[in-house]
Amino acid sequence: MTDTFFTPVSGFDLPRFAGVPTFMRLPHVDFDHPHFGEVQIGLIGAPWDGGTTNRPGPRHGPRQLRDMSTMIRAQNGATGIRPFERARCADLGDVAPNPADVMDSLDRMKAFYDRVGAAGIRPLTGGGDHLCTLPILRSLAADGPVGMVHFDSHTDLFHSYFDGTMFTHGTPFRRAVEEGLLDPTRVCMIGIRGTAYDNEDRDFAESVGIRVIAIEEFHARGVKDVMAEARDIAGQGDTYVSYDIDFVDPAFAPGTGTPEVGGPNSFQALQVVRELKGLNIIGADLVEVSPPFDASGATAYLGASIMFELLCVMV
Repeated sequence: MTDTFFTPVSGFDLPRFAGVPTFMRLPHVDFDHPHFGEVQIGLIGAPWDGGTTNRPGPRHGPRQLRDMSTMIRAQNGATGIRPFERARCADLGDVAPNPADVMDSLDRMKAFYDRVGAAGIRPLTGGGDHLCTLPILRSLAADGPVGMVHFDSHTDLFHSYFDGTMFTHGTPFRRAVEEGLLDPTRVCMIGIRGTAYDNEDRDFAESVGIRVIAIEEFHARGVKDVMAEARDIAGQGDTYVSYDIDFVDPAFAPGTGTPEVGGPNSFQALQVVRELKGLNIIGADLVEVSPPFDASGATAYLGASIMFELLCVMV
């Protein structure tokens, strides 16, 4: 499977602080590139946070994720997987959102992923706030609902914000269920915690059959047991993976807009992804990295490392 064009630049050949940063130092292949049709997994930036309701900044996430991802090497130290030898991967660049128009941005994102899907490319996205996942699902689930494993400290299942605003980063999966993009009986949400406005999101989850695993249960049962249930729920059908960096405790990932204490550590953050092995993953994302709240880049480096683990299970 190895193709020299799709081989990332090695730190032995060019220092990691040099060169133009792309996701994991992969080649940049846009829609007009002669190698576009050969790509199997496309890494994509979604620099948009028009759905943010409090602390903005995830629109800057993809740039910092790319920069910190230059530290990623060819082989997974825990699993031995060398993903760039198993699939032709490339950085497909950024979706071009409209920062002044939420609905236009959603349409632009769906159109971008439609082109990616038409080429048979599976997307791995660096966000962006969590509303970015909705247009991705609109594209990937156009032919029928899919399952989802969702790592987060929030369900993002609210009906609306501010007396009728339907599209925020707290509503994407409510919309996805209503639009028939997700099969709620094949959705597992892991890590949910924090103070709450009310029980509306949990009540909705229960009413449609979404499995919510709160952080207390996660810690009590452990990674392997929880993830075995998540795999059973998703089954062997098409499954999307959505990973909000605020799933991780803010001691390890402070650079996010809505942090919640009491979460997993950075090692558990990687473990849960490794336990996705065997699922039929049609796409994945890592969202809500907000560089203004962590100028050190540590949150983005964890995010890039999670994206690498996602890539390893996708191949």
